[in-house]
Amino acid sequence: MDPRAALTFVKKHGVVLMSARGAIPNLAEAIAGEPIRGSWWGHPMSRHMYQVFESVCDSDQVLVCRLAGGKVTFVHRRLWPALVRLAGKLPKKGLAAIREEHTERGHHRTSVTPYPRWVPKEVLAQAKRLTVAGAVLEIDAELLFKISGLKLAQPVHRSQAVVDGSGGARPARRASVRRG
Repeated sequence: MDPRAALTFVKKHGVVLMSARGAIPNLAEAIAGEPIRGSWWGHPMSRHMYQVFESVCDSDQVLVCRLAGGKVTFVHRRLWPALVRLAGKLPKKGLAAIREEHTERGHHRTSVTPYPRWVPKEVLAQAKRLTVAGAVLEIDAELLFKISGLKLAQPVHRSQAVVDGSGGARPARRASVRRG
């Protein structure tokens, strides 16, 4: 898998883990084309994986954060407005943008840009136009649960999302309810 295919993979799934195991797809296994036993660093394709990870991290189409269980997570730009709209319901630390850097001395450090400082103005504007139910539809209630444990009912169709009196939104009566 080359960097272009990796970006396509992230766009298709919306939210993926870099290499950790979890309830959502991970890019390392997609690159390898097989499940990885142990650390991805020990895989024969580790150098190639590292190059692809670097390309994905450098893309302006991908937010690199720790949204899914504190693990390095890639979120495609198509979901940023929905993510911003739901930010109050998600762990704020998980929404901070992270960037791995190498110092002149060869040390490794992570720089963090807190949420919402990394959010482009146009994404903030798009998020303001979304209802909570619309944002849930964009991301998918099941995916939200997998990455954050957040349980929200998902409307069957966007037209069934209604705005409530507080400026938020709630699903109309026919929305499916997840019981846990």
